[in-house]
Amino acid sequence: MTNYLVLHGLGGSTNGHWQEWLTNELRAKGENVWFPQLPEWDHPVKAEWLSCLDDTMRLIPEDDQLVVVTHSLGCILWIHYAAQRFARKVSRAIMVCPPSNDLDKVEIQNFFPLPADKNVLQMIATETLLIASTNDPFLSRDKIQQYFDYQVPCLILPEQGHVNVQSGYGVWPWMLGLCLRDTLSSPFCVHKGV
Repeated sequence: MTNYLVLHGLGGSTNGHWQEWLTNELRAKGENVWFPQLPEWDHPVKAEWLSCLDDTMRLIPEDDQLVVVTHSLGCILWIHYAAQRFARKVSRAIMVCPPSNDLDKVEIQNFFPLPADKNVLQMIATETLLIASTNDPFLSRDKIQQYFDYQVPCLILPEQGHVNVQSGYGVWPWMLGLCLRDTLSSPFCVHKGV
């Protein structure tokens, strides 16, 4: 059986966000979905979010495949989790729009710096895909390269903002299809409406 773990970012992923929609769609298809509501959405503390993630990971059956879908600060949380000595390896990780490591946003400063080991994403998942946008206000085009150091495939969406509700990502069938595939290495369609 495959389990899905959805990790939201700063401010949560409710009120029409594609992660909320994705969770509902996967559950409607009979899938097991874990969508922990991390503490203090608007004033997150890395240690508290990591603790909540650790607790959630312990609840997910270890013999099952696990697909992780992160957005924004949830991507950074996932990198910190991956760097932990006891981190559980997962089948696939899809990371959407991580913020820049030098973003001037006081609410997320305690999540930086990132772990020094740039191999953690390769080690934590059999497959990882990082998705970024050319006009993300939290990761400008000239800053995307900082995530290339992790040596995982990166899909760059042209002019899609932060890939959130404000940029038109409530319903995202392409992401649902990607989650339900057996692999992330299939040909990609980058149009959000597919």
